[in-house]
Order: sequence, then C-alpha cells, then structure tokens
Amino acid sequence: MDLEQLINEDLKKAMLAKDQQKLEAIRAIKAAILLEKTKEGTTGEVTRDSELKLLQKLVKQRKESAEIYQSAKRSDLADKELFEASIIETYLPKQISEEEITAVIKTIISDTGASSIKDMGKVMGLATRELAGKADNKKVSDIVKQLLSA
Repeated sequence: MDLEQLINEDLKKAMLAKDQQKLEAIRAIKAAILLEKTKEGTTGEVTRDSELKLLQKLVKQRKESAEIYQSAKRSDLADKELFEASIIETYLPKQISEEEITAVIKTIISDTGASSIKDMGKVMGLATRELAGKADNKKVSDIVKQLLSA
C-alpha cells in the first residue's frame, strides 16, 4: 500500500473515531502530497523518495513551530504542533540511532578519502542519499562536521 492510500485509510479511521487532532495532522499530509502532485513541472506522481522528504519537511516545520511557541510561553500551541509531528512521524521509516549514523558516515568518509571540512559537501551528498528518511539531515550534518574537523 502506497503512502497516499495509507493516508486515505487513516483519514477515514480518524473521521469515524472523531479524533480531531489526528484528523488535522493527516489532512496536512494529504494536502502536502496533493500540492506535490500538482506542482508545476511534475508528472502527477510522487516518488517514494519525494514522499520521505515531504514528510521530513512537515515534521521539521512542526518541531520548529513548537520551539517558537514554547519560547513565547504558548505551551497549548506547542503541544498541538508536537502532537501533529508525532502523527506524521508514524509514516516515516524508523529513525536510526546516532551511533548507527556515525558508523555510516565513517564508512563514507573512508570510502571517499575525505580528510578535512572542505570535503563536507562530498560526504553530505552521499550521506543524505544513504540515510534518506532514516535520519534528520541536521543531525547528519553535525556528525559529519564533528568527524571531519577532528
């Protein structure tokens, strides 16, 4: 079952259960997929890779919004954003641990022969492809910087 079908099924379940919060989060995913499909220059199909990037973007947006709300002492809105982020994350593959990310990056660094921070672009390009959907790019970037500057 592809993501769009899964979203439609979960949307129906949330409607029947009258779960407004979950319904809002799922509708946000559905809207984002629809926008991606109808975007100018597309074929009307969304690839699995595009879906993963889209979901990661939605989660990142929710978490950033929650941080802003928390700094503004609006915990009610922050909680809503974090809840939506948790619902969206259920559609992403399981995130790997920091140790696993580090191991993958060390392998990439040794394979490419990267030795300094100047090689970060080359390492990041390979790392983002290999870890797509499995790890947050900010975390990957931080680990790459740490390993290349050591």
